[in-house]
This record gives sequence, C-alpha cells and structure tokens, in this order.
Amino acid sequence: MPYRVCFVCAGNIWRFPMAESVFRARVEEAGLDGPVEVDSAGTNGWHEGEGADPRTVTVLAGHGYGAAHTARRFEASWFSRLDLVLALDAGHLGALRGLAPTEQDARKVHLLRSYDPAVDNGTDFDVPDPYYGGAAGFEECLEMVEAASDGLLVAVREQVRGRAA
Repeated sequence: MPYRVCFVCAGNIWRFPMAESVFRARVEEAGLDGPVEVDSAGTNGWHEGEGADPRTVTVLAGHGYGAAHTARRFEASWFSRLDLVLALDAGHLGALRGLAPTEQDARKVHLLRSYDPAVDNGTDFDVPDPYYGGAAGFEECLEMVEAASDGLLVAVREQVRGRAA
C-alpha cells in the first residue's frame, strides 16, 4: 500500500498546488513515485474544478516544475486512507485537526515548514499566503516550500522504509 501525502489549504489554487508540485518532483527524483502518492485539496470548495492560479503556474514553470492541477475540496472521510496531511499555516492546521474524525487522524496533520531543518522551533511555521502580493511573494512561498520539501522527503522515505521492513 502506498504512503499517501495530501497538502491541504483553503482554496487549493495558490500555495498547495505549489507544494504538491514541488514535493511530487522530489518524490520522483528519489525514485519513490510508486510507494508514495502526493495530492492536494482545499478545506473550502470556493475554487473547485479550477486550475492553479496563473502566478503559481508562472513561478513553478520558471523553476522547472509542472503545474497540472485541478482544485477540489478535502473530505473528512479521506483521513482513513491518508498517512500524512500537511497544512501551510496554523489556521489550516487547526481546521484540519478539528475536521479529523478521530484523535489518531488529528495526529496525521502537521505544518509543512515543521519539516524544514533550518526553521527554529520558536519560529513562525506559516508559509505566507502570496495572493495579495506580487511575484516576489510567490517566489518566497516557493523557497519555503522547497526547503521544507527536502526535509519532508527524508521523513517520508523513513516511513516508507519502515513499512517495507
């Protein structure tokens, strides 16, 4: 059974398509695209059926990432099939833990930047929402996502190895 990771935010068209694309690339580069499945969704259905925001697509393409994406709404029933649910800010973290049907499911929810080894525990783990800013905000978001994705890959690889043992 694959190890399933889902990135979840509010609308699923800015930060999370970015996080999904970056982490999917890390998984493929590591040769883990069979044992690891990567997905994303939104806590709200505002943008359901839409593609990623054009600014997200531009930044991803500029750094060599794919941007194929269709927004959809996260369902609490998904917790039973997911191994790890990642939020980009504390608001989404709380919403997702509140949506979790069981305490075990709530423990599956973590902040993405908690996997960035360069981030101090006393630091704000949120990835800022770049929506109201310019291109620089999307670039900053990508930098944070890339740094955390490297640490996330290490953690996920350990989980996959643990299952195989």
